[in-house]
Amino acid sequence: MPSSAVIVIPCYNEEKRLKLEEFKKFSRENHPQRFLFVNDGSTDGTLRLLENLGHYDPQRFAIHHLPQNVGKAEAVRKGLLRAFDARPDYLGYWDADLATPLRAIADFCALLDARPDLEMVFGARVRLLGRSIERSTIRHYLGRILATAISLVLGLGIYDTQCGAKLLRASPAIMELFRQPFLTKWLFDVEILARLIQARRGTSLRQAEEVVYELPLHEWHAVAGSKVRARDFVEAFFRLAMIYWKYLRSSRHN
Repeated sequence: MPSSAVIVIPCYNEEKRLKLEEFKKFSRENHPQRFLFVNDGSTDGTLRLLENLGHYDPQRFAIHHLPQNVGKAEAVRKGLLRAFDARPDYLGYWDADLATPLRAIADFCALLDARPDLEMVFGARVRLLGRSIERSTIRHYLGRILATAISLVLGLGIYDTQCGAKLLRASPAIMELFRQPFLTKWLFDVEILARLIQARRGTSLRQAEEVVYELPLHEWHAVAGSKVRARDFVEAFFRLAMIYWKYLRSSRHN
């Protein structure tokens, strides 16, 4: 029997980028995964489109409507906590623009199926021959600078924390990482890892570097309309400092 998975899709004003036909095609192909769309207080026609999906396949597409915009981090957090109540094997979150195609979900699930020692799978946008990773040059190099800083702060040799494709084992220990709101709205993926490191350091539990796996994507295409601005990269370094002082400084000096 295939493992069950619920994928959270945070949506804020995605009317022009939401690929309804891709989701409907995925539904017709009878994949076992289900989706929870979190409408994050959208002011355009996003909610109408999501309701269309819900009517199309109510067993596979559910909608959680937030009346006010709370930001991607909180939308993902609320969505994961809600999805956890359904008791799936895996929980994940995926960017609504499908820069990472839906068919990649099967690869993530298969990896967790085959590796019970793993608890988190992060998609990684690695430019390798034979793979189709399309990203603007400036964003690629800004991303590499930020990724290096993130790796140093976390003390992990992680390549890409910011790819919007993640799958997690739906265990109580993993869901505990999402009980409290995040400090940051954009670097919450880094904060998840920082919380994991803090929770396990000094214990007999498997450490972050043993339970997190980066899966190089076969395909990732940047989609116009990203809400991440160039100045967000600058602000990210201040947010990284906040994460370090909140979760990591004391544990490193113990």
